[in-house]
Amino acid sequence: MNITNCTPEASVAVRPKTITEKMLVSMTLVVITTLTMLLNSAVITAICTTKKLHQPANYLICSLAVTDLLVAVLVMPLSITYIVTDSWKLGYFICEVWLSVDMTCCTCSILHLCVIALDRYWAITNAIEYARKRTAKRAGLMILTVWTISVFISMPPLFWRSHRQLSLPPSQCTIQHDHIIYTIYSTLGAFYIPLTLILILYYRIYHAAKSLYQKRGSSRHLSNRSTDSQNSFASCKLTQTFCVSDFSTSDPPTEFEKIHTSIRIPPFAHDLDNPGERQQISSTRERKAARILGLILGAFILSWLPFFIKELIVGLSIYTVSSEVADFLTWLGYVNSLINPLLYTSFNEDFKLAFKKLIRCREHT
Repeated sequence: MNITNCTPEASVAVRPKTITEKMLVSMTLVVITTLTMLLNSAVITAICTTKKLHQPANYLICSLAVTDLLVAVLVMPLSITYIVTDSWKLGYFICEVWLSVDMTCCTCSILHLCVIALDRYWAITNAIEYARKRTAKRAGLMILTVWTISVFISMPPLFWRSHRQLSLPPSQCTIQHDHIIYTIYSTLGAFYIPLTLILILYYRIYHAAKSLYQKRGSSRHLSNRSTDSQNSFASCKLTQTFCVSDFSTSDPPTEFEKIHTSIRIPPFAHDLDNPGERQQISSTRERKAARILGLILGAFILSWLPFFIKELIVGLSIYTVSSEVADFLTWLGYVNSLINPLLYTSFNEDFKLAFKKLIRCREHT
């Protein structure tokens, strides 16, 4: 989201980059861009070609991958050119299009993380009822809502940006922070409100999952307590967040068979009546859940929080930053589009199998 480097009046004087520095920077950014394209393309292909992944929750992940792919294809390459050449040479119209697409796609990527968290929250806290509501149509409506909000957040500058032609030289392509109200509105809508919602949702998801683990662990005979087991695992099956099969999104019958098989414990394993062992298993699952949540939240916060802190500081005229700092923070945010396909699929056994199938297909071609 290349909202700004710094305003021309307050720009900090910096020495020109050497050829070596430009090559290192460009190579690093090209690698990031290429990996982002490949990983998100792999997620999209896996979902489209694997029937087992045709689930509403995965449609949200597919839409996230499409959005991150758009960032990699439409935004990152022009940003690399702009950073390496230290000058915008593509004209005013392309500049306007690039800035608008940049803001829209990055905002949409962040909001996708929000609706994925919301979908998982509903699935784990209201599993039975939400199972009926969790349809492809509902997923499509959520995706449409995300894109609509993103457009409303990113488009307002178009109404006043034409006046900046007189204040910016043609070699620059940035959005000036001359509208404080818009700066507050855009940063709240694009990041701070979604961040708050994501933190609340995942906090509740973790505690709901913890409760399920403890409920399962408290059963004296897991294979005999059919009602508790089925209810617990039904909720777990639908969450796609914390279940025995590691984020599995299989078809319901297959998934239940897999789960049911996973709890048919050999006779000697009935020593689980030992409270200490049950507690140990429950604690292990809770730690795994916490670790996964930590990765998801940590990657998102580390990628985007520095950028949006900078946006508020610069937008409120508290401090100005150099173009190098602004570019670094912008690309730190872009890296989230590289991390998303890893975090939202690598804990899912069905995705792992789909990726292996894709790799085998490429080897045979």
